[in-house]
Amino acid sequence: MIVVVDERELVTEGYNSLFDREGVACAGFAPDEFDAWVSSAPEADLKSVRAFLIGDCREGTVSPRQIRGRTGAPVIALSEQNSLENTLRLFESGVDDVVRKPVHIREILARIAAIRRRAEADATPWIQIGALRIFMDGRDPEIDGAPLPLPRRERRILEYLAANRGRRVTKTQVFNAIYGIFDEEVEENVVESHISKLRKKLRERLGQDPVDSKRFLGYRLIV
Repeated sequence: MIVVVDERELVTEGYNSLFDREGVACAGFAPDEFDAWVSSAPEADLKSVRAFLIGDCREGTVSPRQIRGRTGAPVIALSEQNSLENTLRLFESGVDDVVRKPVHIREILARIAAIRRRAEADATPWIQIGALRIFMDGRDPEIDGAPLPLPRRERRILEYLAANRGRRVTKTQVFNAIYGIFDEEVEENVVESHISKLRKKLRERLGQDPVDSKRFLGYRLIV
């Protein structure tokens, strides 16, 4: 999930729509709402956030260092001012990157992936599990070098399982990461349908099921 903070509701709604087209969950906050949420949100909710995008906010209303105190997710400033002074000010406030608008959603996702790769000591552009190669930048996975086309939700679930490889994640955690913690229009059980379809496709190509499922405990990608 991507969290966007901006004083203008029209802006947060616009990003929500654009990220949804890319199969990425997004939640929008006004600065005051965000401050209350980030200081009190459960750790499980914060773990579902891939990055924070800080847009037009009054100076001092959003603190990147406060965010950093609760989560290691990248913090990116979206700037409408094309000036060196403003860019330096934003970096000094603690953000990981400054992006000048207008910017394509895919560029934002690529920057997020790059920051996260650099933050990991053993960073690679992909995760290899046997014959299965899972990319973390939106590309379809490959099996023995051949692409495995997947719908965007199934691809995102596979990426999430890969990012948590070796650990079991609950259905709620998967849902929060893929649909966002504030999506009340989609039932959580939709995760079971997506994972069932994903496992069938993987099983057909790999000859085995790489996803271990335990009722009430969740899912784990077998490494």
